[in-house]
Amino acid sequence: MDTFFSRLSPLTNVSARVYCALTTRSGTALRRVDEIVKRVFDVTVGALLLVLLLPLFCAVAIAIKLESRGPVFYRSRRVGYGGREFKMLKFRKMREDVAGLPLTLSDDGRFTSVGQILARFKIDELPQFWNVVKGDMSLVGPRPEDPRLVSLASDAYGKIVDVRPGITGLSQLAFVSEGAILDSTDPLNHYLQRLFPQKIQLDQFYRDRRSLRLDLYILVWTLVAVLLRHDVSVHRHTGRLARRRRASSRQSSLTPQVASDEDAASMQRLLRDRAAATKAFRKVT
Repeated sequence: MDTFFSRLSPLTNVSARVYCALTTRSGTALRRVDEIVKRVFDVTVGALLLVLLLPLFCAVAIAIKLESRGPVFYRSRRVGYGGREFKMLKFRKMREDVAGLPLTLSDDGRFTSVGQILARFKIDELPQFWNVVKGDMSLVGPRPEDPRLVSLASDAYGKIVDVRPGITGLSQLAFVSEGAILDSTDPLNHYLQRLFPQKIQLDQFYRDRRSLRLDLYILVWTLVAVLLRHDVSVHRHTGRLARRRRASSRQSSLTPQVASDEDAASMQRLLRDRAAATKAFRKVT
């Protein structure tokens, strides 16, 4: 009997290895199919929306040119898929001759009158459908960040950039009213110490659990947030989205996705050199 089991054991081990290999290949194949379906969906929807929104684009372009000097579009440096930089397209909403931090407040004095409206209704983001069609971005994904911010949390972003950044996503929905949340007295420090770590946590959650089903779920809630003007809360452990109950505007915006003590401590260590970070962000790209 012992001899029988001793002969059977190597066969069992081989079978287990074969099963694991087949399972791994099957999982990889399914992920590949999912990526292809996501890309086809992105290109189809992105191209369709560009055509449908063309009259709006023309109207916005005319309004921008009539009100202020400067280009219609603003191209900002962002880190995308695989860590490669790209130029993210937006309608220009600020005066051409202004400078300052690449963070905008809800009542930012750099806005033009048209820009104020574009920012309020997120119309300035619509040209990013061109980035989607080009392959720089996806409809849904982590929010693309400034290269200087990414350098402050390079370990975390080493995983986040495994997926294409998106026009909408968990962190975008959680901080759709970011301009109103930021502390106007020191927006940079507030962003680095409070909002940035939470965005990273949500983007990592999306990267680990990304699926077409999750993308569709996020897109539905994006319509709720943008068209119905409802604030959305994001559960940091489950990714569950819900309509946020209004309490204190700033408190309600931060509470649902506060990082754990361990995450917060880790990010605090990454961002403790406030002076260097502030200097890096003094000039808008």
